[in-house]
Amino acid sequence: MRRREFIKLSASASALGLLPSEIGRTLKALNGSVNCDTTNRRLVLIELKGGNDGLNTIIPMDNYSYYKNSLRPDIHIPVNSSNYNSLVVDSSLSGSLQDLAFNPALLIGNNQGFKGLYNAGMLRIMQSVGYPSQNKSHFASIDLWATGNDGNSWDNGKESGWMGRFMENAYAEVFPTNYPFAIQMGSNNTWLGFHAEHEHGLALNIEGQNSENFYTILSGLAGQAPTNIPNTHHGDEINYIVQTDAFSNTYANSIETAYNNGSNYNDSAYYPDTDLSNQLKTVARLIRGGIETKIFLVTIGGFDTHNNQNQSNNDINGRHTELIKELSGAVDAFVSDINSDSIGDDIVGLTFSEFGRKAKQNNNRGTDHGEIAPMFVFGKPVKGGISGNNVDLNEANSNNNWQIQTVQYDYRQVFSTLMQDFLGANDSVIDKTFFDHTNQVSFSDKKISDIIKPNSKLDPSCYSLGISDVKNSNNLIVYPNPAVGLLFIKSSNLKEAEYSLYSLDAKLVMRNKFNFISGEHKIDISNVNSGTYLFELSSNSKKTYKKIIIN
Repeated sequence: MRRREFIKLSASASALGLLPSEIGRTLKALNGSVNCDTTNRRLVLIELKGGNDGLNTIIPMDNYSYYKNSLRPDIHIPVNSSNYNSLVVDSSLSGSLQDLAFNPALLIGNNQGFKGLYNAGMLRIMQSVGYPSQNKSHFASIDLWATGNDGNSWDNGKESGWMGRFMENAYAEVFPTNYPFAIQMGSNNTWLGFHAEHEHGLALNIEGQNSENFYTILSGLAGQAPTNIPNTHHGDEINYIVQTDAFSNTYANSIETAYNNGSNYNDSAYYPDTDLSNQLKTVARLIRGGIETKIFLVTIGGFDTHNNQNQSNNDINGRHTELIKELSGAVDAFVSDINSDSIGDDIVGLTFSEFGRKAKQNNNRGTDHGEIAPMFVFGKPVKGGISGNNVDLNEANSNNNWQIQTVQYDYRQVFSTLMQDFLGANDSVIDKTFFDHTNQVSFSDKKISDIIKPNSKLDPSCYSLGISDVKNSNNLIVYPNPAVGLLFIKSSNLKEAEYSLYSLDAKLVMRNKFNFISGEHKIDISNVNSGTYLFELSSNSKKTYKKIIIN
């Protein structure tokens, strides 16, 4: 990905000091004195496929006797005086009063796994993550997660994936031709979340392939592409296949090159011999080898633990224990690897699962499909601690079929926060990715403040620098950009506003109060010199900033 190029003009420090602080920050960002470069930042998503049992992953201790004796007499995680100090979450690290304990399997790893990450301030526990109307079908639920839906209306996701929408809007100016925006492994099925509205081929699934030989395998699959493609619907389909094949070969070449150029640190000592560990080891090697892919998705399956979640009564060994052991060991090794040099400064990982499990065990030493589950966000840029409160175990009763249903964090809040605070997406991109059509609410207004460390969080001025149309909670659109002669402002619900136009040397060029007529206002910019400007719009005590290019 090309490094974002900002116009670097010398601005007067004294002039900046006379402006409101938010304008000063934005102008400084435009002039390059605020670091808004997200070139090397990546997200690594770990799918816990099947519906992870959150209640046995991170154990609420404030009502432990009810959890142990009434809800899970056979499959509870024993926490007692002999292991309490080793398992309990140190609440002082986050200023939280939460009384939680890690499943012992989450201490697996050379650095004590998830517990070690938490103690090092590199793990945030997100409690009770879900969405408003949970669908407990595996297929429907993961489709809802993939499309950015809430279970109420398909208007929230429609026919494209949220990750695809994010990538094609956030990186429209730097659409790559030589590497995939996203790489998936660990599943034979390409995740629906990568399917964009307009652009295709944004992600490449390399499951079942040796990265080192992936290009060699792909390049030998097809013969010469047709050159005379008819101008028909049939021709469009042929052209799509030809383009996809070309993208795949180009992307595969970049993957092979990165794999050959990359390496892992201490892989023999740190990486366990597991499938998830091998996936994450490949991710680290590709990043260190120079691939510019922004999103990686890896998968560990088997979390649909209807039976033998624990192998026998009061014995925590079993399917679930083995799965989270694999998770903890792989993540522990991955973080050790990427933190061996500077690449760990730009990587955030997280876990997600399509739903949680019921609070009460079933008759087969397992748990059935439930609703909410915790997410774990990890990495050097992450602010360690706990978000949210312990689940209310008393909420689960026979009347609601033993569910815990209170969603403390919508999963879209978590992803939107990372997209903006870590990857630098502006409000317009957030809305095009995750606008809540059910409640007419923008997730850019519902960010979670404490996921990213202050020194890793982007300055808010960085969010205003995209050149796509701006749309916020006032349904405000400013266009075109670049503009020639006229600039238009549209809003479906504003009556009056004030705009200001600043040059990059902090001088006020234009300012005017106006009333919207039929939801639109037109600004004559024919006398404004060509260049780049900061546009400010004030309305309803809210201010929107946008970089405007005038030709």
